[in-house]
Amino acid sequence: MLVERRTFAKADPSMVRAINQRSVIDAIQHHGVLSRSQVSRVVGLSKPTVSQVFTDLVSAGLIREAGSTQGNQGPKAVLYEVNNEAAWVVGIDVGRRWVRAALADLSGTIVARHDERVRLRSNQTLLDQIGAITRTVMREKGVGWGQVNQVTVGSPGVVDPARGLVMLAANLPGWERQGIVEEIRAQFETNVDIENDVNLAALGELWKGYGRQCDNFAYLSVGTGVGLGLVIDGRLHRGARGLAGEIGYLPIALDGAAESGPPWRGWFASPAVADAIARLGTARGVERPMTLRAVFSLARKGDPLAREVVETEARLLARAVSTVAAVVDPEVVVLGGGVGHNGDLLMHPIETALRSLTPLSIQVVNSMLGTDAVLHGAVGSAVSAAWDRLLAEPPAVSAPSPGTAAPSA
Repeated sequence: MLVERRTFAKADPSMVRAINQRSVIDAIQHHGVLSRSQVSRVVGLSKPTVSQVFTDLVSAGLIREAGSTQGNQGPKAVLYEVNNEAAWVVGIDVGRRWVRAALADLSGTIVARHDERVRLRSNQTLLDQIGAITRTVMREKGVGWGQVNQVTVGSPGVVDPARGLVMLAANLPGWERQGIVEEIRAQFETNVDIENDVNLAALGELWKGYGRQCDNFAYLSVGTGVGLGLVIDGRLHRGARGLAGEIGYLPIALDGAAESGPPWRGWFASPAVADAIARLGTARGVERPMTLRAVFSLARKGDPLAREVVETEARLLARAVSTVAAVVDPEVVVLGGGVGHNGDLLMHPIETALRSLTPLSIQVVNSMLGTDAVLHGAVGSAVSAAWDRLLAEPPAVSAPSPGTAAPSA
């Protein structure tokens, strides 16, 4: 199950063996079951090479017999299938409102899942919740830590493992403090990767969404925060320091809306939207601050002031989309996140604003995966890391930012 295409350093025998093993695994996963001779024809390897690969994979428990060919002419050939239960992986999505966890086999098939409201009474409460929800999905399938090869955690912010920090994660109180990376890893008794949630959403879209149709796209997530995942030539683009896609810091705002506060507040905190929401709340007699989610609910009921707020938000998003399109020229911009999933209200005003902002032809679509994009990306990334480890595959030339694993399968 390839999620990203990769290039490798100059081959050595161990790397050639790993590549051959992966080729055989991919062929059998794609076709369901194959004999040795069929694999030889499909992957273009010699029969002696395939025979050795099969011996290694059977010995490792990664493939197993699955019957034999039918027919009366000639000897029957043994068929093989991938043993997708040779190991298990866990994908976790840690958001501002929800924690989601899924247990999956080596094909990425989710066999157990659990969603919970985030508990933010303290930083330790959230850490404990992440560990507990993982054990819940493992217990449902009867899987122990010795069978779990990889856990991948999707989190707001950018991971700096050298300092043990998750930076730019203000939406999760206490998540940016020293040592949080090791404290997250301490919740699990296996290999752990921590990745930016929007990057994982983009990988989820690459695996199961619009990425199946195009190799170049941007995933724009709008919720409690805003972020962008970039897939270029079938690969996730992280940038030099893992900060690619942090478009919340683009210095753009609507006409007549001056930036206020520190420069790092960015355009999403623009007073154009905040003031419009405040006016709507005052007009509707709402004492506490109104959320964008509540605004969308009112807009869907036809409230004219709420629709005005939605159109203001759409114009801001259109500015971000047109800026990204002018720089990276994606085939499509996928709109996701808690706010972004309101495509029935946002899409038309975004498209209208784009026509007035840019001569470029930009296709904007709603995510196929909805709120599950991050979770699917975490599962896909975990499966990739697990297969890399099981096949002892050497690292790719284009390495990710330090401390993060490059999802590739």
